[in-house]
Amino acid sequence: MKRVNLAIIGGGLVGASLALALQAGAKARGWSILLIEPFAPGDSFQPSYDARSSALSYGTQQIYQHLGLWAQIDTRAEPIRQIQVSDRGRFGSTRLDAQEEGVPALGFVVENAWLGQCLWQALDPEVVSWRCPAEVTALHAIEQGYRLRLDDDTSLDCDLAVLADGGRSGLREQLGIHVRTRPYEQSALIANVSPGQGHAGQAFERFTDQGPMALLPLPDNRCALVWTRQGMDARRLADLDERAFLRQLQAAFGYRLGAFTQVGARHLYPLSLIEAQEQVRPHLVVLGNAAHSLHPIAGQGFNLSLRDVQALADALLAGPAVPGDLPTLQGYLQRQRLDQTLTVGFSDQVTRLFGSTRGALATARNLGLLGLDLLPPAKSWFARQAMGLGTRPEPRGGV
Repeated sequence: MKRVNLAIIGGGLVGASLALALQAGAKARGWSILLIEPFAPGDSFQPSYDARSSALSYGTQQIYQHLGLWAQIDTRAEPIRQIQVSDRGRFGSTRLDAQEEGVPALGFVVENAWLGQCLWQALDPEVVSWRCPAEVTALHAIEQGYRLRLDDDTSLDCDLAVLADGGRSGLREQLGIHVRTRPYEQSALIANVSPGQGHAGQAFERFTDQGPMALLPLPDNRCALVWTRQGMDARRLADLDERAFLRQLQAAFGYRLGAFTQVGARHLYPLSLIEAQEQVRPHLVVLGNAAHSLHPIAGQGFNLSLRDVQALADALLAGPAVPGDLPTLQGYLQRQRLDQTLTVGFSDQVTRLFGSTRGALATARNLGLLGLDLLPPAKSWFARQAMGLGTRPEPRGGV
């Protein structure tokens, strides 16, 4: 039976990033890496008005630069030079500025398809192989590893299995790994929109009585909209015709970017905080959304997962010649525990504070936003969280 050193179950952005972070060290060690993915990557990048995007923090940009991939990603990345945070109808507001924080950009917005294309093209076929399209239907522990059963009735063994198959991972459930779930009773409406004025690299976090919204700059003067609403209200907005939707969006956001002229396809995603109660076992790691799935309004989910990826790769390459031993995996998790705790807590508290319409919380958040503008150290701390640097060294002094 075929055996590989690492089987990464899920070849999306998190799984492919782990393969890239490992491949140079894996080649030196003679390791084989297998990516198993049910959806075949495209052969070429096709630009689309409706392409889904991710906000990459400054810290994430630094990781991809270290991996030698940023120069290619950057050709279609839109820098976030300012973030404006405001509360509709109230006095609280603040502005985060890249120049004030001593960085070239607070973050970057990149189309997921382009990021995936850059990752897949960078993988070395001598080290990283694919089973695609393919799906793991079952896995169970064996001596010194795991045995995976695929949907074509073939099996393979591995020294280390990495579950990177998303927040609704059926394999995680199959293994009896419990999750802590906190429903937000909201849905995120995701769409791309075109404003009448140039966005100039500005991102907006706008809080309203009906729910928070984020507007992120994209290439070609588009913006990525993440609009959080109660479930039935989100469905109502998704079903409106284009003109009626743009009127509702304009009323909620205002005219900071002029009049909106176009909206693309709208998608709804029910929102919950999901955390796996176990992230490591002997010869097993749970990674990405399968480990922790966060509310998108704070833009922390993928960035936290990529920091996990880098920490896991560092731990494995500093560990024994055969990957998968429990002490190494526990060491990785111990290193990331503070980062995960702070980031999950930050994301959850921002969601609850700014998603509430209760008078006391609304007053508290307005005072908090005002305080950020009046207290530079607090504002810098908030900016560092947004940049994915909450537990990392200061970025000042250049890229």
